[in-house]
Amino acid sequence: MTSQGLEKLRMTGAGKAIAVLTSGGDAQGMNAALRAVTRMGIYVGAKVYLIYEGYQGLVDGGDNIKLAHWHSVTNIIQLGGTIIGSARCKAFTTREGRVAAAFNLVQRGITKLCVCGGDGSLTGANIFRSEWSGILAELVAKGRITAETAKRFGHLNIVGLVGSIDNDFCGTDMTIGADSALHRIMEIVDAITTTAISHQRTFVLEVMGRHCGYLALVSALASGADWLFIPEAPPEDGWEELMCSRLGESRSKGSRLNIIIVAEGAINKKGEPISSSYIKDLVVKRLGYDTRVTVLGHVQRGGTPSAFDRVLSSKLGMEAVVALMEASSDTPACVIGLSGNQTVRLPLMEGVELTKEVQKAMNEQRFEEAIQLRGRSFENNWNIYKLLAYQKPAQVKSNFSLAILNVGAPAAGMNAAVRSAVRMGLAAGHRVYTVNDGFEGLANGAISEVSWHSVAGWTGQGGSLLGTKRTLPSTCMEKLVENLNKYNIQSLLVVGGFEAYEGILELFEGRGHYDELCIPMCIIPATISNNVPGTDFSLGADTAVNAAMESCDKIKQSATGTKRRVFVVETMGGYCGYLATTTGIAVGADAAYIFEDSFDIHELKTNVEHLTEKMKKDIQRGLVLRNEKCHAHYTTDFIYNLYSAEGKGVFDCRVNVLGHLQQGGAPSPFDRNFGTKLGVKAVQWLTEKMADTYRQGRVFANSSDTACVAGLNKKVLSFSPVTEVKAQTDFEHRMPKEQWWLGLRLLLKMLAKYQTSLDHMINVKQKLSVLSPVFATVLRI
Repeated sequence: MTSQGLEKLRMTGAGKAIAVLTSGGDAQGMNAALRAVTRMGIYVGAKVYLIYEGYQGLVDGGDNIKLAHWHSVTNIIQLGGTIIGSARCKAFTTREGRVAAAFNLVQRGITKLCVCGGDGSLTGANIFRSEWSGILAELVAKGRITAETAKRFGHLNIVGLVGSIDNDFCGTDMTIGADSALHRIMEIVDAITTTAISHQRTFVLEVMGRHCGYLALVSALASGADWLFIPEAPPEDGWEELMCSRLGESRSKGSRLNIIIVAEGAINKKGEPISSSYIKDLVVKRLGYDTRVTVLGHVQRGGTPSAFDRVLSSKLGMEAVVALMEASSDTPACVIGLSGNQTVRLPLMEGVELTKEVQKAMNEQRFEEAIQLRGRSFENNWNIYKLLAYQKPAQVKSNFSLAILNVGAPAAGMNAAVRSAVRMGLAAGHRVYTVNDGFEGLANGAISEVSWHSVAGWTGQGGSLLGTKRTLPSTCMEKLVENLNKYNIQSLLVVGGFEAYEGILELFEGRGHYDELCIPMCIIPATISNNVPGTDFSLGADTAVNAAMESCDKIKQSATGTKRRVFVVETMGGYCGYLATTTGIAVGADAAYIFEDSFDIHELKTNVEHLTEKMKKDIQRGLVLRNEKCHAHYTTDFIYNLYSAEGKGVFDCRVNVLGHLQQGGAPSPFDRNFGTKLGVKAVQWLTEKMADTYRQGRVFANSSDTACVAGLNKKVLSFSPVTEVKAQTDFEHRMPKEQWWLGLRLLLKMLAKYQTSLDHMINVKQKLSVLSPVFATVLRI
């Protein structure tokens, strides 16, 4: 979108009115969406109304429909639930209720409605839209509005945002609240694991999902659960005996616990419910294990939204306003969804009908089709879970071997990738080695052959259990090659950051001198900086953003309590500003300074003036983020001193350097899931390459396509040759030359500083030659 196009969009809101409501079950992230819709609506010049208590407030009218201003949605992005309330409304299901609702909208000149809720709420909105002209005619006939008013407000535009922790709406990759619900589940699974190990217990965890097994499936994959029950895939007849056999086998091999995850809507092949209490009684009766049930219930809806849900909701909310501004009288109702790293507009009823098709397939016991209808990601998760949950004898013992190592700084998700890679390699019949301490350990012979149970329980652990160092192969090439030959290692999987990428480049370039290096090599990017070329996302970045976000939430709370205080917070990331930018959006920062988006003393002065004006009003706290290497001279101390001097008498300043807390902690659900998938896909790719290059009793791989980065690009997991990726790399600053997430900078600035010129923002983007669409969104597979 051009600068002129955005300025034109900004003017389209004049004389128009938007209303936003939340309906159905609440979901974390609804407040972030509400904030984005409100501020973007005001930004484009429209009046924005908040409708309290969902459709009930729309029917009742009065004080339930309030005009919003910029500060109405200040400091809500970190809150769970919905500040405007949500209620199930029987009245709106009747014609009389919808007539009352229409009258309340027309009274305020509202003809554009944004609804955040599940498929039931969105279906109700579409019915309302289809009846609009008839309802207005009825109001005219009853003398409640004039014919002129009916003509002026003759059409209603509807845009939906899907708020559902179940992630059960077809047509979008993720719904608002699903990632946060996974965070709640994994926090509880991690806590239960420690007590279960202490007492050698079996735990049956029941999670939400009456009609959709997404939460159960992803949490089972992310926790390495022993058994899983979801409504889309009922177990085969006789599952009781098989499950107990597997649990017993796990204990016999040294495990001190069993975790069974069951969706609340789990059923058997006959469609009969499988309850958590039945599973518990079964385990106790047949195995005699101390077994407990934990029903998570509404805790999954509660708590603060995850970083992903905050960014996703902000992007979807902004796009909803754009869609409403561009809608004409014959524009059908649409839903703003996520596909890859793009926001998309879907016909509302098409998504609703497809969602209903899944339930219909389950009702008719067409379970394989139901899994396919859920989407490729759901099906992929299910297949990988079945592959990794328990060891199956390899069909054929291969002649191949695989070594796995970590390189660079530790990053959450590394252990999940190693676990799945080890198990995938063993399932394929390979000899699998793990290497301690990176390339240095490979040179020193810190190499061990591993078994299936060697990596049990690794998925939820942070850091690097193998140990990781930044040493590059060039410092120890002779010894490294010697050990590749000694152990007959025929492929390498390196999990790590920029050093891992540089290391594989060195090994590839060394193929001309050492035949031992002519083996397939793959990098799984893992770094909190998200600066490895060849992928949109690196393992560990999501966990790091959440860690930084949680710290900033507490800092904001402190600033709110002390009043008139601005915090300058330094994040890690090297030269790459992804961590600072994404955290800035997630916490509603006033500014985030990064290397890629150059700034000068004039911009710093503008930001100080903005904060000074802000402090004079009812918002008396500020938060400014600074990437650690954003500027050689405008250091954290410089910015602190500048803000302190210029804000003297209005506000005071404090500095926080977040440091290595961004590298620590348990991996987020996304990093566990992503690492697990990457480990499987990388070993499948290495297996294929070893088979393709096996000649005369050995693997000999010397083509460029046998040394690759495994990366997620938009929606596709691809393997990019390091030789091709090299041309896309800024080696001086250790990052890609082009970065998709720079398009998010506009979102950050627009939501923080409504008086900032759009021309200025777009000019910055044009200087940076950003290729990402202005309204491109962040992705979760």
